Parts: sequence; C-alpha cells; structure tokens
Amino acid sequence: MKTPKNIVWICADDFAPYVSGAYNNSIVKTPHIDTLARSGILFEQAYCVCPLSTPSNQSSWTGRYPRSIGVTLSATPLPDTEQTIVNRFKDDGFQTAAFGKTHYYAPQRDDFDVYAERREFMDWAEDHPPRPVPSSIPTLGLWRPFYQPASIWLNSENLPYEAYEEDMTSHFYVQSACQFLQNRERDQPFFLHLGLCDTHSPFRYPVEFRGRHRPEEFEAPPLADFDANEIPLIFQDLTDDEKRGIQAACYTSVEYLDKNIGDLLGALKQFGYSDETLLVFTSDHGYMLGQHGRFEKHSCYDPAIQVALIMSCPGLIEAGQRSKALIELVDVYPTILDLFQKTTPNSIQGRSFAPIVQGRGEDKHREAVIVEYAGNAEAAIRTERFKLIYCAGTIERRDGYSTGEAGPKSLKLFDLQNDPDEMINLANDSKHQGIIDELLESLVKHMKDTELYPGSIPADIEDRPYLQRCLEPIEFRSAIYRRKNR
Repeated sequence: MKTPKNIVWICADDFAPYVSGAYNNSIVKTPHIDTLARSGILFEQAYCVCPLSTPSNQSSWTGRYPRSIGVTLSATPLPDTEQTIVNRFKDDGFQTAAFGKTHYYAPQRDDFDVYAERREFMDWAEDHPPRPVPSSIPTLGLWRPFYQPASIWLNSENLPYEAYEEDMTSHFYVQSACQFLQNRERDQPFFLHLGLCDTHSPFRYPVEFRGRHRPEEFEAPPLADFDANEIPLIFQDLTDDEKRGIQAACYTSVEYLDKNIGDLLGALKQFGYSDETLLVFTSDHGYMLGQHGRFEKHSCYDPAIQVALIMSCPGLIEAGQRSKALIELVDVYPTILDLFQKTTPNSIQGRSFAPIVQGRGEDKHREAVIVEYAGNAEAAIRTERFKLIYCAGTIERRDGYSTGEAGPKSLKLFDLQNDPDEMINLANDSKHQGIIDELLESLVKHMKDTELYPGSIPADIEDRPYLQRCLEPIEFRSAIYRRKNR
C-alpha cells in the first residue's frame, strides 16, 4: 500500500452525521458526501470527546483529551505548549493551509503558510459588494442567540441567509482553497484544512437553496419520561411546527455543505491531487434536532456526540468499507501519522486505528468511548451495548441552556441494543448495578489517567465524589493549582 503525499481535512461544524445519505438518511440529498464515503471507509460509531467545538477540535488536532490540555470551555485558547498535527506536518516540510474556522479560539496564524478566516473574508467583501437580494424574498435577520426566542435564532421559519451563493462565507473559503490547489508549487506536500460552519445554527444557506425542504417532511421526536425536568428553558416554548421548521432549515444547510464539499473534491480531481491525497471528513460533534426536547450539542446523548468520520485515499484505503469500531476523534491524529509512516509522540493519548483503515486487522478498536462536557459537569462512557451518563449536579449552567437550577445530579444507564434512542433509564434497576459499578470504575480511571493536575483531587476518594469534583471546567482549578505550585 502506498503512502499518500498530501492531507485534506474537512471539518463540518455542528454537523450531525445522521443527516446525510452516507449515514442512511433517505430525506436529505448529500451526493458528494455519499460519494466520498463510497470511495473509502466510513465509521459508523465515531464519537467526539467533548460536545463543544473548541475543546473538541483542539483535542482532535493534538490527539489529547480536553482536561489534559486544559481546554474544556469555548473561550479557552490552545496552550502554546501543545503540538498540533499542523505543527507536526509543517515541521516535516509540508505546506500548511487553513480556510474557514479552525476553532483555536485565538487564531494561530503562524501555524499556516496560507490562511483565510473571517478577517480575510471581510477584506474580500469590501472589494466585492454582494449582489442585492430582492426584498420580496424573506431572509434571515441578525443572529442573536439567547437574546431572541429560540424559534428565531434556530431559524424555525426556514429562511435563507441574505445572500446569493457567490457571496456566502463558505463559498469564499472553498474558492480560496481551490485557488490554493491551482496555484501552488507541486513539489512540496501540503496539509489543507477546510472548516465549514453553515450547519451551525441558524443553519445558513444561500437564497438559491430556499424551498428544498418543508416542515411537513419531518416529525418532532418523542420525549422520554425523564426529559421534562431537564429540557433547557429556552426550548420549552417551541411548538411542534417550529421544531419541524428547524429540522427543515438544518437539512437545507447540510445540502449546502454537501455542495461546498463537492466543489473542493472537484478541484482536487481537476488539478491532479485526488490519487495522492488522504481525505479526512469529520464533524466536531453531533447535534440534536429535537431528541430529548433539545436543539443543541452540550449533552452526552448519542445524537450530540456521534461524529462523521470518513477517510479516503486511492491505493491506500479500499473503497466501499464501513466499520462499526468504536472510535474517538483523538484517535484520528495518530492514525494519520501511521498512514504516513511517521512516529507517534508519547504525549498523544489517542490510539491509531490504521489497521482498520487499511483492512489489516479485525473491525474492533476501543472497548468504550468516553465523552465529557464541563459546562454541565457531566460525562459518559459508551460501550457497544451500554451507555452510562453521570451528571454531578454541582453547577448552574452558564452556557445558555439552563434548566433554572443547578443539576440535578443524575445517573442514567441505557441499553443501546434494545433502546437505541436512549429513552429508558435503567440506573435504578438493581439487576444492572454490576454494570453501573464497572462503567463508573472505568470512567473514573480515565479521568485520573487524563488529569492535568495530578494530586489536586485526592485519588483515594470514592468514584462518585471524585467525578463530582473533577468534571467541572479544568479552567476553574488552573489558577488555584498554579498558585499552590509556584
């Protein structure tokens, strides 16, 4: 099997893989994502390590867990001490380029030889005034999440953005990437990142895409008995019609995402890079479209944590593969290193699944995946069959999704084999106590193994008290720990 020359990593913000044909959705039309999946390997059970963009992406690019790099909140920049996959390949002589959102929070432009994000788009837009959209076409207004009712900032009216495709931000990023491919010197290998965020609320798509989906195509998902006390206040007034409208807007934005991916894939083929480039398509986390009454990530239910993961490279990855192996996004970085026959630093906590990609091993990787969300002091451990979700109930949410009070502390156990929608909590069933104890023990071990400040929490306390103390944002303990250890 050959070693690829280049890397293209496409990341879709807030993209739920179940809204794509490749992941067996028959309503949405995603021909380019579907073609990409057929050309390589699709992972059906890949998961983020945090259902929040900044920590998820920074973990993916470092191969390390959020609590280990000290990034569990949106506003935390990546520490200078962390090496990313971009740093590694740049040090190895690759030309590096980023177009669109990188989720560094504080942009690290020096990591890239070529860079285009929001500032570059605004500069371009000054010299290219947008084509006016007729006033007869209703469009999205100013996006003001949490200051507006959720029905507005979640686009329940399924309105297009006030722009034609040629003036959309994502179009600019994709065309910039295509120009990079056309004009660069071919002798040097490259690492190209494309970050697209139209699938983030309010689900932006151009006026040409309006009318692709109607609310009548969808149904508001049912609720579980335990959902009533846990649905964030901002979602509680949404009507079923509004919920269906939000779904229609999301599906339309996914079709626009697919079109942009198709444009980049076309450029790779046109300029002769397709046969020598490893293509990686991921999302930073999933998204809930009404499951458990929510329209967000910020939780440990499967629709919020399952991610897209597709890899393709002719001559390296056999086409038409699908894998059910349990994968974490932190595993992607060491896998790419393996596929390029590079050594993996000891600091990386992810595990390579290159044997599965190359068809040289059994379709099995992890016994369990672990997810944590510090914004609600909760974590989950998911095996093939069972999932345990623990919420410490120690903080009042300040991420905009408050239920009106701290907590409540909760423990949920789901039998995913018989209850894939996570509707029946088995945690109070005594016959499952052994499974609960085993999963809690594994979850605590993971937290101890990935602790940034060893010894800041006594290691000999019981499992649940330990989780209660360690699941709050690591940033809360950073200043205290640094003062004590000067």
